[in-house]
Amino acid sequence: MTGALDDRLGEELTRLRAQDLHRLRRVVSGRHGAELVVDGRRCINFCSNDYLGLAGDPRIARAAQRALEESGTGSGAAALVSGYNAEHRALEEALAAYTGYPRALLFSSGWAANLGVLRALLGRDDTLVADELNHASLIDGGRLAGARYLRYPHADADAAAKQLAVARRGHTTLLATDALFSMDGDCAPLAALAAACGRAGASLMVDDAHGFGVLGADGLGTLRLARPDIYVATLGKALGVAGAFVAGSETLVDYLVQRARSWVFSTAPPPALAAAARCGLSIVQAEGQRRERLASLIAEFRAGAAQRGIALGASTTAIQPLVLGGERRALALSTALLARGYWVAAIRPPTVPVGTARLRITLSAAHTSAQVEGLCDALAAGLRELAQAA
Repeated sequence: MTGALDDRLGEELTRLRAQDLHRLRRVVSGRHGAELVVDGRRCINFCSNDYLGLAGDPRIARAAQRALEESGTGSGAAALVSGYNAEHRALEEALAAYTGYPRALLFSSGWAANLGVLRALLGRDDTLVADELNHASLIDGGRLAGARYLRYPHADADAAAKQLAVARRGHTTLLATDALFSMDGDCAPLAALAAACGRAGASLMVDDAHGFGVLGADGLGTLRLARPDIYVATLGKALGVAGAFVAGSETLVDYLVQRARSWVFSTAPPPALAAAARCGLSIVQAEGQRRERLASLIAEFRAGAAQRGIALGASTTAIQPLVLGGERRALALSTALLARGYWVAAIRPPTVPVGTARLRITLSAAHTSAQVEGLCDALAAGLRELAQAA
């Protein structure tokens, strides 16, 4: 049986390679940040989600080290057994206070959080209304829940309202959306979606993985637009650590503690990660200049790209996609950039729709203006090479 399985999988891998859809991992050595050693070669990193430059911050590392000495390396069990450490509670309380919700619940990842929430809250008689470009974790969570699944065109609040209007009355209706879409860098029309949910008696769930700590003067720009019933965010982007949380009412969090399978049946994260995330959160709150610096670099990059005739989308966030269309073009430009010392990964289907392969360029507060200028030059040169080879 193993041989037959390998044969089938081998055929699929061959097909992926032929279609330029096969993916490889690159090994990063040392500390993660704006500069990296990738497969033994030093380069400037323009494809991470370390938007505020905290992934390599020594203060966060020291917080983790102190917690390692006090609490060890693992939690030893699920949170409902013996894994709920004082560091976990302290982080949950800090996250609730920062976001202004009564409670927060720590998950091991954003994927686990979204699957846990959707499977816990929805059943076959319920309805999920979802943006067609939602993150895969929201898509899979909705499918696993077995609820009626109604999609609407990307960021179309009127279409979302129409889907809400046909939801089954007397059952749970939930609208789920990313706040900041990770591949296009645009934001959902949250105020309009919240209003539509209010009119339909539906609940709003927002995944703010890429906006939490980054958008707005205080890092809570998403919550200034709308206050969802269920707020999900991750700790591995702005905070520079790992994990995720769900914030909401006392009733919501208590129910998730009882019924969110990805939380109930998972070993609790190491206490040191919680301590590190709490340190990262304090930095995010105290150092607003990081968001100001990031905004300045985004403007510099967009201006530099425009001066060189590089066609970017309309995004004004740290996510700046350069859509190239074909998978081979995206791979070729990524390779050309790496040869010049800039790492920007090629993003291909199924992560993005067919025909929209791209470079997902991301800015960090840790970048310098010279690095951004250098990337613009490298992009212009790489695009010229692509045009000459066509």
